[in-house]
Amino acid sequence: MNIYENIVIINASLTDEETESAITRIKDLISGYGGQILKVDMWGKKKLAYEIKKQKKGVYVLFLYKTTSSTIKKLEDFYRVFDVVIKYMIVKLSTKQAQELEKIEVVPEPAEQKIKPE
Repeated sequence: MNIYENIVIINASLTDEETESAITRIKDLISGYGGQILKVDMWGKKKLAYEIKKQKKGVYVLFLYKTTSSTIKKLEDFYRVFDVVIKYMIVKLSTKQAQELEKIEVVPEPAEQKIKPE
């Protein structure tokens, strides 16, 4: 399995519930084809650099996941017909980038220092 980074721009005119539903649908599709979602990061509503499909704003969502290349083809086909998605980009991470990502994910956060009362 390869690790992929996927940026999706969702139509900003949707309600919060519809946006969450679209994100859940994308996550279910990835998981349904045997993928493993590593991270979903919602960047929020931002102004687009240029107008896309008569939209000036969009909701940016970043997905990081492990899956096979056949799933990517199915995911791209889904994005083309899913009207909620304005634009998308899928990038396969190199082995070096994947190793760096795994190091970041594995490293535990430093424990808080406890101050003992005297």
